Amino acid sequence: MANVHQSKEPVHLYSRRGNSLYEWFDRRTGIGSLLHEALDEPIPGGARWAYVFGSVLLFLFISQTITGIFLALYYVPSADRAHTTVAYIVKEVTGGSFLRSLHAYGSSAIVIVVLLHLTQTYLYGAYKGRRELLWISGCVLLALMLGMAFTGYLLPWDQKAYFATTVGTNMATDVPFIGGWLKRLMRGGNEMGTLTVSRFFVAHVFLIPGALVAFIAAHVYLFRKAGAAGPPSQDPVNPQLPTQRFYPRQVVMDTVVALLMILILGALSHFMPTELGPRANPADTQYVPRPEWYYLPIFQWLKYWRGPFAIIGIIVIPAITAALLVCVPFIDRRLERRPWRRPIAVGVFFLILAGFVGMGLMSVRDDQRDPSIAKQVAKQREETEQFMREPFEPEPAVGSLTATNVALVDPLAAAGKKVYDSESCDACHGENGVGTNAGPKLAGAIAQKSAEELSNVLRHPTARMIEGEMKPVDVRDEDLKALVAYIKSLK
Repeated sequence: MANVHQSKEPVHLYSRRGNSLYEWFDRRTGIGSLLHEALDEPIPGGARWAYVFGSVLLFLFISQTITGIFLALYYVPSADRAHTTVAYIVKEVTGGSFLRSLHAYGSSAIVIVVLLHLTQTYLYGAYKGRRELLWISGCVLLALMLGMAFTGYLLPWDQKAYFATTVGTNMATDVPFIGGWLKRLMRGGNEMGTLTVSRFFVAHVFLIPGALVAFIAAHVYLFRKAGAAGPPSQDPVNPQLPTQRFYPRQVVMDTVVALLMILILGALSHFMPTELGPRANPADTQYVPRPEWYYLPIFQWLKYWRGPFAIIGIIVIPAITAALLVCVPFIDRRLERRPWRRPIAVGVFFLILAGFVGMGLMSVRDDQRDPSIAKQVAKQREETEQFMREPFEPEPAVGSLTATNVALVDPLAAAGKKVYDSESCDACHGENGVGTNAGPKLAGAIAQKSAEELSNVLRHPTARMIEGEMKPVDVRDEDLKALVAYIKSLK
């Protein structure tokens, strides 16, 4: 009888119990029990394609972690180095553009899959039956994912990233009592600069990922504790359908979708690589900021709330909506899960979802209808394409240090640098004359002009320079002489 009972012990393909190496490893690590817990999860009603979203999200998170680590090997989180290092990744590093594109498209894929997972869970009523904490942890994960997207958006420090993040951080000022403090906390001061990049980098690489790992672990634990809810026709507390193990059928389905995701992200990264725009220029007052597609509905929503009513649209309504989403399991206490038997709950959900999609489309439509905005957006697009065609130039990262050292060697040039800064020449020509979209770089051909020619053109700009908003330099003769000496040192 003992032999009969032993023969009935389940033998799993993943265990390979006859393998002596596996048995040696299992005795020391307990991997067999771990695989049993992970792969023998009972699924009421069997495996379904609708259940793949959780595993795909975990795969995407791992992919983002790996690609993010490789990008961080080259990245320097400072206002004067960030854009140059990203440009180096895109233009010089072998496979760098593909890797960055994979990371950028992966962030969008996570947002899409999270929304699909949320929709599937809500329609299936899988938040019912002692799954309140599971639902709340999922809502926290959604907020953390959006936080990852927001903090990572600034890191390239190009025009689009700078101005979109400026709009985003300005929204904090509408928070009562602590708005100003919150904005300064995110920026590291009143203005966007190196402290802003550094803080966003720390949040993107350390703080939010740490919270994500903790809540992913909690989410998985709570899911295993509550058990799979099964199809919407089942009782959420005691499903009656026969169960099927997670391995192998559901594992195969999850793997197929993950491989499909790899193919899609890889194809997009290869054939449509993510572009990098020109370096951020805070003095560019003409730039039209637009956020990433998943923040467009919020951007459109902000247009409808101005002045004293801004707090209602920016703080009150979003806070109420978020609170209702988190508290859904406590509001909808019935055990009924079938969508057609929950018309109010399902109708409200799709109404809100349609509102978000509609506002995103309205934002795109408004830009197309306004000739001035459409023209500026087209100009910005052309500048981005032009920057991508240009070869990599390390001047912003290396040239600034060289120029500073040259200026310090020549006392007259050092005095000229103070004039350059005090006259806000860097607003158009960049720090140490490296150039921006608003003004050409001063190093090179311009610096090679004679002192007399430079003095004359600074006092009396040409018609073309005036058209580019260059103003005559109105300083004392000795200050002008020092400024000319500084410009000529920029070689």
